[in-house]
Amino acid sequence: MAAGPQGGTLAALPVFLALIAMTKTNTPSPKRREEGVAKLTVNPFLDAEFYARMRDYTERDAAIIKELKAIAEIRAGNKQPDPRLAPSLQALRDTVKKGLNFGEMLDRIAAGKEKGLWEPWMTTFGIEIRAVNYGAGPRNACLVLDLAANAPAHAMFAKAGIQNWRSLAADDCSVVRSEKATETSPLKVYAVFYLDPAAD
Repeated sequence: MAAGPQGGTLAALPVFLALIAMTKTNTPSPKRREEGVAKLTVNPFLDAEFYARMRDYTERDAAIIKELKAIAEIRAGNKQPDPRLAPSLQALRDTVKKGLNFGEMLDRIAAGKEKGLWEPWMTTFGIEIRAVNYGAGPRNACLVLDLAANAPAHAMFAKAGIQNWRSLAADDCSVVRSEKATETSPLKVYAVFYLDPAAD
């Protein structure tokens, strides 16, 4: 005799319960899911063509956030931490502000000239001097470049046609510092360079 609607429901109940049990058994814990996410080993945004393709379908601020997250995960490349020599900063070194280009400013700081102008010079480029030797000997200046979306350096690199300048700077710099996003402030990332470092 064919089962009625209720009989069909009861017959399907064991299968339904088995599916629930399987789901509970196979669903990984949040910790395991996190462990299963592959971590970046190379910053893909170092590739200018990749960056350009990504920008074709990603809004500007969202693209920069993706790039900053990659930089914060990969950290510094430490390929050329002296800002006078770093290839990534060539566009800045060619930029003239306050009557001097950035390269000339760096040379004057290293030579110990016009000490009262060092901070205003660097601020123009979105760089903070975190430490510097004003006395005799190597300058050993710690220069921190802001990589934010609204960083002063952005317009200078954009003028030179360099979209992925943040990744390039992070690959050259000595240290990448980051501050996690909060409810009131976005992710902040900085590239640390050392001008005229003291000998080890």
